[in-house]
Amino acid sequence: MKKFNIEAAGTDGIGRSFIINQLNKEQYQIFNEQQERLATIEIDDQDPGYCRQSLDCKIDLTLIKAIRHGILYHDGPL
Repeated sequence: MKKFNIEAAGTDGIGRSFIINQLNKEQYQIFNEQQERLATIEIDDQDPGYCRQSLDCKIDLTLIKAIRHGILYHDGPL
């Protein structure tokens, strides 16, 4: 299990720090700085534009896309 931090900004333009916990090759849990789980997302390594989020997701779509981009950047060159 791999854990790392990223920063991402939503539609308000304010950057926030997130803790990413990689569950497996495609699934990641997203936590805020208070260690509260905000979402679990799945990224398809064959189609980086694909992103499925958990039903209990507490993050808007714009921020999810920014976090997905940060995860892809962290995992290797885009």
